[in-house]
Amino acid sequence: MILNYSGMILAAGFGKRMMPLTKELPKPLIDINGITLLENAINFLKKLGCQQIIINTHYHHLKIERFISQRKDIDNIELVYEKEILDTGGGVKNAIPYFKNDDLLIVNSDIFWREENIKDAKLLITNYLNKKIPYLLLAEKNRSFGIFKSKGDFILKKNKILRFSKGEHIFFYSGLQMIPLDILKKFSKKSFSFNDVWDNLIANENLYGQIMKSNWYHVGDIKGLTIVKKLDY
Repeated sequence: MILNYSGMILAAGFGKRMMPLTKELPKPLIDINGITLLENAINFLKKLGCQQIIINTHYHHLKIERFISQRKDIDNIELVYEKEILDTGGGVKNAIPYFKNDDLLIVNSDIFWREENIKDAKLLITNYLNKKIPYLLLAEKNRSFGIFKSKGDFILKKNKILRFSKGEHIFFYSGLQMIPLDILKKFSKKSFSFNDVWDNLIANENLYGQIMKSNWYHVGDIKGLTIVKKLDY
């Protein structure tokens, strides 16, 4: 079954919390027991049926280009180099001319996706395609590994997302979202964060969430990397 949406992997960041590993290596190329974070994200999107994958680059971009050039499925993958880093929202907006579809599944490259996550991701895609409204996949604190924040990112009220407030149940953003590209075209700034996009959607009660039923593994720093490397494969 061919699904009419494009995928994007955010891979332009500096990975400062991964120093010294990222001094000479972009964070997406960090190896975890034989597979890089970037390869893990690519494989995850392909398992979800994604036919087009865009990857934005900036820091050590030539090393990412070299890595991608060695893949056999390179015809389905395009790199978009940012001369100046444009943050998460700006990076996706900058890549709009490359997308073949108006619906976009966006994946952070610092998440280690596993087979157990596929069912959750497929349900998110189905929910989005049925309603064509922005959806974020959320992870509950007790299912989240490699993240150590005491405050959540969001709360969920009748499937609608609000910003976290003290005393509420803790949900973290999983690094997976699906949006229509038209939303980004409304932002005039060249560089901006997805937090700006989400806050705008929340203000208009137009951001929806789905809770993961599987465990979630975040590789944001050395401590998180150590946890993921100890997983049973």
